[in-house]
Amino acid sequence: MPPANLVTKIKVQLKLSIARLRMVQQRDEALAKVARRNMAQLLDAGKEDSARIRVENIIRSDITSELHEILELYCELLIARAGLLDSHTCDPGLEEAVKSIIYAAPKTEIKELQVVRQLLGERYGKEFVLAAMENTDNKVSPKVVRKLSVVPPPEELVNGYLEEIARAYGVQWPRRAGGDVDLGEPPSLLDDGGDDDAVVLGTAAQDEKGDDDEGGSGAGGGGGDLTLPSTPGKHPGTTAPTSAKQAKTQEELTRATPPTNDVSDSPPLPLQVNPPTPSTDNIHPKVTLDSQELKPPVSPTAAKSSPAQAAAKPAPRPSFADPSARKFVAKKKDTVDDDLARRFAELKRS
Repeated sequence: MPPANLVTKIKVQLKLSIARLRMVQQRDEALAKVARRNMAQLLDAGKEDSARIRVENIIRSDITSELHEILELYCELLIARAGLLDSHTCDPGLEEAVKSIIYAAPKTEIKELQVVRQLLGERYGKEFVLAAMENTDNKVSPKVVRKLSVVPPPEELVNGYLEEIARAYGVQWPRRAGGDVDLGEPPSLLDDGGDDDAVVLGTAAQDEKGDDDEGGSGAGGGGGDLTLPSTPGKHPGTTAPTSAKQAKTQEELTRATPPTNDVSDSPPLPLQVNPPTPSTDNIHPKVTLDSQELKPPVSPTAAKSSPAQAAAKPAPRPSFADPSARKFVAKKKDTVDDDLARRFAELKRS
């Protein structure tokens, strides 16, 4: 049984390799964006030869990013199946991942993968590592072999990259050999249309005049001149509704706006005095003229009260200073005393 710490070291280095691979992929994506923008500028400036050479770097960067993604998946697979790394022989389920990492580690810039390669060599031996490096049994992934091969990209791939970059940045490429096609000046619709309209209106006016002449001769041999409207398409009868509408609008405005002047026959007073309003300084305001208080005139209706109002007033109470009132009170008192004496006598008899 191999020491337990070897498997632990392999797992730690695999995790570090995954983190490093992701960082490198992000860096390559940022650099690829800058390179694509530069390619678009070269195509816009007409430097196609320089763009074709530099675009190969972009293609190689994309291929390397794809390789890093594949190696990242293999590292995750080894971490998930770390229990199979205890045996001396490589498990068939791990052989492709292990040999692909051993084959690609020296050809990449990921140092953590190289450490993983050394640990795997210690685990499975030198012969296993040599077989993986030479790929004698074709156990290495064909995708990894193809992406690590150093061959120039085909012409179709280069043109495809240039077309996609030009389309993404709005650059016209490839340029036409004959240059831009001259379509000529656009037709002037305003000038030509104005002359055509004038000709059409003139023809219509002549046709209308001919119809009117024929109608006048048939009716009475041309007795009287017909008044033609000055504006084509406008009839004389259209002015009446407009005038009626204006008159109606003016009438509504006059009715809605009250007159500002006094329409009564009496002339306005030469002097109008508004009484002051009560305030804390002058609780009972008065209107004075030359040190004399001006009081409102009493209306004649208020001075003369009606008979009904006079009858409604309560009668004055009798005053005890009057002798007749005193006699009435004394007489009433004697009558009450006689009644009491009479009732008392009746009670005694019974």
